[in-house]
Amino acid sequence: MSGRDLFCQPRRFGRGAALTLVFASVLVAGAATGSLPGDRKSSADAAGSAAPAGRHVDVAEAAAEAMAAGKSPMEAAERAVSRSGDRWGAVYSEGEYEEFEEALDGEYTGVGLWARRERDGRIEVTKVRAGSPAATAGIRSGDLLRSVDGKTVDGRPVTEVVSLLRGDAKDAPAGTPVKVGLERGTRAWNLTLRRARLSTDSVTVSELAGGITVIRISSFTKGSGDAVREAVRQAPATAGVVLDLRGNSGGLVTEAVTAASAFLDGGLVATYDVDGDQRALHADPAGDTTRPLVALVDGGTMSAAELLTGALQDRGRAVVVGTRTFGKGSVQMPSRLPDGSVAELTVGHYRTPSGRAVDGRGITPDLEADRGVLERAETVLSGLGES
Repeated sequence: MSGRDLFCQPRRFGRGAALTLVFASVLVAGAATGSLPGDRKSSADAAGSAAPAGRHVDVAEAAAEAMAAGKSPMEAAERAVSRSGDRWGAVYSEGEYEEFEEALDGEYTGVGLWARRERDGRIEVTKVRAGSPAATAGIRSGDLLRSVDGKTVDGRPVTEVVSLLRGDAKDAPAGTPVKVGLERGTRAWNLTLRRARLSTDSVTVSELAGGITVIRISSFTKGSGDAVREAVRQAPATAGVVLDLRGNSGGLVTEAVTAASAFLDGGLVATYDVDGDQRALHADPAGDTTRPLVALVDGGTMSAAELLTGALQDRGRAVVVGTRTFGKGSVQMPSRLPDGSVAELTVGHYRTPSGRAVDGRGITPDLEADRGVLERAETVLSGLGES
């Protein structure tokens, strides 16, 4: 990935686990939080009670041996994961893991920038969050970020720039300063920003002509499922809904199930296995089952977003429009290593209500479209409304 969201994609995403779907006491994309001592619980906490897979034992033993020999447990674990052949296996430092938990809570400490690294190594600001410290200081999309606290960022991975802006090395809280060097055309200048506590706003709502409500979910963070349900309640009674899941790389699966509950009257959302033990996820009753619904997907729709899409499609609740989804349906489980880092390895897979496997296959839309997708959705909703 050439670009990174500077607040909600922590450093571990650079290791290839950004697309991970994890089933544990909480089910997340990228890392799990609930199966570790003292972490939060959810309605799916049964998945966290399964015994670690053999691969976890091997990785844990490698880490323990390294620590006994005075070497890095995390590096040893990373080598063991690499040897395992697990495409989605990853090891995260304790600090990285905490960052991800924070992002899943729907809040973060930062300055409100999105950025990407250009081919020449320069870091370009791609978006500035309204009301953020960066926006207040006048930083705009297209500006070049040249330094952070005196350190040149040209050529650095965006994940490292994230770390500098957040002050990870110092565990910097909201209110702490960060000095940034910027460039716009021929102008170069320095600013001192104050980090702030911001929300991710993973669910946004807009309206199209005819009262059609568009609910866009960028990721499934804490509270996003309830936000979807509230958006459906507030939508005009006679108009349809477009559920935009394009580019949604996943998140808390419990939130995806809650979102499904907005459109289903109970019933199966997905099944999954943990080391051969079969389990199921169900929607809550009393969702809106009559309102016309279109779900938009693309190749960036993955993990929990695919789980939601598959449920709505299999249950005949939504017409899916767009392009084939990514195909990330494997189940990961985390385990704590001796130095506090976390290893995450694949233990199973999930399936849609009809039993379709998603991993490596993705979900095929009912209506293929890669351009004018919203217009196609409006046309479909018009037809559904007439039926």
